[in-house]
Amino acid sequence: MTPERQPDGAAHSPDCDVLIVGAGPAGSACARVLALAGWRVRLVDQHPAGRDKTCGDGLIPDAHKALQRLGVLDEVMRMAQPVTHVGCIGPRGGRIDVPGSLAVLPRRELDALLLRAAQAAGAVFEQARFEAPLEDAGRVVGARLKRGDDLIEVRAPWVVLATGAVPKALTAAGMCERHTPSGVALRGYVKAPQMVGKITALEVVWDKSVRPGYGWIFPAPGGHFNIGVGVTDSHRDLGGGKGQKKDVNLRAIFDAFVATYPPAAELMRVGELVGELKGAPLRCTLTGARWSRPGLLVTGEAAGSTYSFTGEGIGKAMETGMLAADALLAHRVDDAAARAQYEAALTALKPKFDLYERANRVNAHPWLADLLIWRAKKSPRLLQRMSGVLNETSNPGNLVSLKGISRLFLE
Repeated sequence: MTPERQPDGAAHSPDCDVLIVGAGPAGSACARVLALAGWRVRLVDQHPAGRDKTCGDGLIPDAHKALQRLGVLDEVMRMAQPVTHVGCIGPRGGRIDVPGSLAVLPRRELDALLLRAAQAAGAVFEQARFEAPLEDAGRVVGARLKRGDDLIEVRAPWVVLATGAVPKALTAAGMCERHTPSGVALRGYVKAPQMVGKITALEVVWDKSVRPGYGWIFPAPGGHFNIGVGVTDSHRDLGGGKGQKKDVNLRAIFDAFVATYPPAAELMRVGELVGELKGAPLRCTLTGARWSRPGLLVTGEAAGSTYSFTGEGIGKAMETGMLAADALLAHRVDDAAARAQYEAALTALKPKFDLYERANRVNAHPWLADLLIWRAKKSPRLLQRMSGVLNETSNPGNLVSLKGISRLFLE
């Protein structure tokens, strides 16, 4: 095993300005911003380009904003299924449609597009797996990667870990504070042209049968639908970074969702399941990992960029990836200053994540959804506040606080 070398043959000269591990939304967003600024970016992922990811595929307003900054929103929207509302459905069948700028694009296509955008900006991509950081006097100075059967060493002044919810890379880098996930989800694709026009919103369903989670059906391009269930509080904290899964059977929850929500039953009856149902962990609330150490930043879902309550994470993954890039651009050679800027930026986001964690009580107590839907039908002001949650101008936690619930009867 030998270090990769620069053309001059110096074994310890940097191979790139930054090594980004993980080519999902966070890693590709970070790579594109840095490459556009002239950095030599090396982007690696253990999966080939355009890999699949278990996800609801919903692009809510924060994702649109991030895609706009990356300069790819128009291209995404040409491929995506545009949607105008989130349909919130309560246990008693009540429904309220919350307006917003929304779309659905399968992650296989979105991730491939974002990777192409990073490459078009100058980032170099290769398939390789992160094994461990390279260190010099306590500072990360690159990484040991496995490429095929070969182990290689890539040296870089900065390493960005954007490795998602699976904690293996975080653990290897000494950054993992919680090994178990904060949530789990199960998703499938159904081809059902017969249902086009019948399901037009991002439908999110709360019911006792899926407690403590929720179900969803999102219309996707080409007569396909993304259907799934999620539980964003799936593990008990046992301390020391360890956890224990609660009595949560995702397949049983999915079957209950299909059995109790008529549009889901119809979709599964008339449609064709494309591939298999796939499960995945979620890391939420910007917890579970250290955000930085000398020479290394952690971003995206590895840093916990998924919202609790809704399980939405694409927009915040891209946003945190760009925040990492911004910190590096501002302080290229000042390690402490770059890390301080990045950590301050994530700290500024943390209150939003905490409010979504508070709103997670709706999943445990579905009657709260009934209450919100009932009042929103009578109160344009409340509907506007719910739309503000989508647009991040309203606090979701305030809707289900004791004060917020009491206000529902006054609006």
